[in-house]
Amino acid sequence: MRLLSVNLGRAKAVPYTDNPAGVTGIDKQPVDGPVRVAPPGPKGVGGSGLAGDAVCKLEHHGGDDQAVYAMAREDLDEWEHELGRSLAHGAFGENLTTEGLDVSGARIGERWRVGPTVLLEVTSGRIPCRTFQGHLDEKGWVKRFTRRGAPGAYLRVIEPGEIRAGDLVEIAHRPDHDVTVALQFRAVTVERTLLPRLLPAGEALHPEVLRQAREYVAKHGA
Repeated sequence: MRLLSVNLGRAKAVPYTDNPAGVTGIDKQPVDGPVRVAPPGPKGVGGSGLAGDAVCKLEHHGGDDQAVYAMAREDLDEWEHELGRSLAHGAFGENLTTEGLDVSGARIGERWRVGPTVLLEVTSGRIPCRTFQGHLDEKGWVKRFTRRGAPGAYLRVIEPGEIRAGDLVEIAHRPDHDVTVALQFRAVTVERTLLPRLLPAGEALHPEVLRQAREYVAKHGA
C-alpha cells in the first residue's frame, strides 16, 4: 500500500461553485517533493492539513476532522471505465491518491502510518456537493457518486510530519467494530435508519456525524 500522489489545490475562480466568494480549491494537482501535514485547527477556522493546499469554504470544508481527503486509485479507475474518460490523480479533489488500500472500506478510527512520521485517523466519508459536480462537469454527478457509495475518506492528523508520493501506507491500528466509511456514508445520505449502527465508533466519528447518530437514537431509539 502506498501513496501514488500528494495533491494540492490553489484558490481558483470558477462559475460553478456554491461558495459566495466564487472560488474553490477543488482542482488539486500532484506535487513533487515533501509536503508538511499537521492539524489545521477547528472547522470554520482551520483549512487543509496539507501545507499549500487551499480550502475556500471553511464552514463546510477543512478543519481538524477533515484535514486530509484520500481516494483510492482503484475507485478512480472504476469511474474511468464508467464515465469513458481519464481521471488523473487528484481528479476528485483528493489530497492523497492511494494504491492497494480499501479507502471506503476503512473503519472509522482506523489509523494509517504514511511515510516515516505521519499518522492519520479515518473520520468519515466525503459528501458530494455542487462544486464537485461542476468540477467534473458530469450531469447528475451528486446522485451518481452517492449511489456508488465509495466516497473516499476524510482523516484527522494524529502525528504531523512530511509525506511525499511513493511513501508506504501501513494500517497502524484497526478498531474491532464494523463501522466502515461506506456504512457511515450510507447512514448520513440515503439510509438514515443505519445511524444507530455508527455509535460503536464513538468519538472517532466526525463530531457532526456522531451528533446526528445520537440525535436519531434519542428520537427514534436504537
